[in-house]
Amino acid sequence: MAQTMRPNTAAGGLFATDGKSHPLQDTLLAVTLVLGVTAIITAMFENLHLLSSWTGLVGILTGAYGQWVSETTRQRFGLILGLGASAVGFFLGMAHGGLFGGLVG
Repeated sequence: MAQTMRPNTAAGGLFATDGKSHPLQDTLLAVTLVLGVTAIITAMFENLHLLSSWTGLVGILTGAYGQWVSETTRQRFGLILGLGASAVGFFLGMAHGGLFGGLVG
């Protein structure tokens, strides 16, 4: 029971709960979150459907790869938030005109 009284002094980044550095995973997390926020904000404007659909699509792909290589629960939690925002932005962008809407035809 002594381990329950010992404080966790593992050094590491904000998202490294195992005490190790994960620069690739943390970068994928940050990129996915930025793309997700961009996609969901630009999806609120119908004329920005190209930006929202493309950033949403790239955010989904980045987040999926990030989930595949993630190593901690905190990384996975942030990636799920980014993936959700990217998906909502992507689908709203597709509903407003899609990836190539207005350019072809």
